[in-house]
This record gives sequence, C-alpha cells and structure tokens, in this order.
Amino acid sequence: MIGLIQGQVHHLMAPTVVVMTPAGVGYEIEMPLNAFCQVQLNQSVTLWTHFLVREDAQLLFGFLSHSDREVFRLLLKVNGVGAKMALAMMSTVTVQELHQFVMNNDELALTRIPGVGKKTAQRLIVELKDKIKHLGDTSGFAPSLPLATDSGNEGIIIAEVEAGLIALGYRDKEAQAAIKLAKSAIDSPLTIQNLLKASLKNLAMS
Repeated sequence: MIGLIQGQVHHLMAPTVVVMTPAGVGYEIEMPLNAFCQVQLNQSVTLWTHFLVREDAQLLFGFLSHSDREVFRLLLKVNGVGAKMALAMMSTVTVQELHQFVMNNDELALTRIPGVGKKTAQRLIVELKDKIKHLGDTSGFAPSLPLATDSGNEGIIIAEVEAGLIALGYRDKEAQAAIKLAKSAIDSPLTIQNLLKASLKNLAMS
C-alpha cells in the first residue's frame, strides 16, 4: 500500500496533481479541491495517500496531513459514501465545518454538498457522530498555505476549474455561474487556485 509520497509537483489539472519522486516516478493523485488550491507547480510536497483498487482502475488520493487522510477514510466507511462523494465533501467544506454539521445534526448543511441527499446526510450524522468528536481540535489538520501566484492563459484556467468542479458532481451550469461570479470578484492575477477557492465559496453559499 502506498501511504506517503514526497516529491515535486510536475503537473496540475484540477483536482489531480502529478508528483514526481526523486526516483523519477510520477504519481497521479486526486486531492480535495481546497487542498489542491494550496499546492503549486514545481513545489516540493509531502502527501499522505489513500490507495484504492477498483476493477477498472487503481486510484491514489492525496492529503496535506495524516489527520485529513483519516477523515477521508472515516467518510468511506459510511454506508453509501464512495471515494468521489468523500472527496466532494472535503472539497466543499472544511473538516471543522463537517464536525460542526454532524455534531449539530445539521442535515440541511450536509445536503448542500454535491451528491449528498437527505438519507446520506442522516447516515453521516448517525454513523460519524461518535467517531469525529475529536475533530473539533484543529491542531492535527493541514495548515493553510499561501496560494500560488503564477497566472496563465485565462481560458485554460477557467476550463480547468470548471472541469474540477464538474468532477466533484456540480452541474455544468452551477460550475459556470460560480466561476463567472468568482472571476468578477478577483482583483489579483487569475490563477487556478484563487479561482477555485472563490468558486467553491460561491457554491457553498448557494
């Protein structure tokens, strides 16, 4: 099992990064979008990984802290929650917000996450409440890092952000509307990271 990968970010395509190890092996790793927003091209990174084997694919999911990975694994144990939905949850809300929603029995907040209906929200509350009590302590989770500042072609940036949001389960029109609103509010040079962050914020408020 691959549990930890260290190397340099060789390629970014939301929500996937390719990390090149010192041995010359490139690993394609899917990340929650809020974590993806904190890495940049050519940056040295250490990612805690979860290796998932399916009939049609072998997938790696990466996280900036051991605790974040453990939350992902807890989500996978909930009946009806697969890797795609777990990744969407961790892309849309923080671990602390997830803790708050579950502990407060806030079904409505949970159903705002793409792919999470009322029944899944109820299962999350019932099955996670006793397991995530300790998550109110933020000390074990990944710190926020500076966003990348390198800007690129605007059309490419928008296309990659839209693809990342759609991969999480948002509809085309939802993603496009959130991106349009986010783009109009960004004063600094446009990057994948700052556009993703602003778009996710808009989607969480809708």
